[in-house]
Amino acid sequence: MDSYKQEFIEFMVDSQALKFGEFTLKSGRKSPFFMNAGSYVTGAQLKKLGEYYAKAIHENFGDDFDVLFGPAYKGIPLSVAAAIAYSELYGREVRYCSNRKEIKDHGDTGILLGSSLKDGDRVVMIEDVTTSGKSIEETFPIITAQAKVEIRGLMVSLNRMEKGQGGSLSALDEIQEKYGFAARSIVTMEEVTEYLYNRPYKGQVYIDDAIKAALDEYYKIYGA
Repeated sequence: MDSYKQEFIEFMVDSQALKFGEFTLKSGRKSPFFMNAGSYVTGAQLKKLGEYYAKAIHENFGDDFDVLFGPAYKGIPLSVAAAIAYSELYGREVRYCSNRKEIKDHGDTGILLGSSLKDGDRVVMIEDVTTSGKSIEETFPIITAQAKVEIRGLMVSLNRMEKGQGGSLSALDEIQEKYGFAARSIVTMEEVTEYLYNRPYKGQVYIDDAIKAALDEYYKIYGA
């Protein structure tokens, strides 16, 4: 596993963005872990988060894109932080773009924040985590309605590796199959489990035998 992935797993735990226990997800599923990008709230956290996204985007898509698109609302700071980090790490300026939930009819009008989209733009979408892929169903038509763009791919922080809406493939695989662009993650839940299982981190074991058993049971039902 790449060192930046190991660092990112530790960063998620340190920021309490990744927690283990018993959680009821928006989908209604009872999960032994929960990922919440809303836990990244400080300047230092957002700087680091942007760097992890930038490294994963560069590794998967190189410099072959022009715009980072983060869907409202959580995707807005993600796209901004990643655009800043990409400039600092790789010396290349990319634009950030997000959508509004409601169209603005005065001042900076329209449905987009940040950069506008124009024909020929190559876009990488950024999200925190994708459980079912429903959010992409909402975002994809918004982007493609603005201009004739090429969606280069989607980058999420954590691949939960669960069945999507179709019931067999993972949400990220479903997105790739349905829309024809790559869907990638900084880390997968398999990598998280492998790295943290019975490994003390700062004096605590986050995935002990009990949590591991709960994860195994969860993935028997919902794993893709």
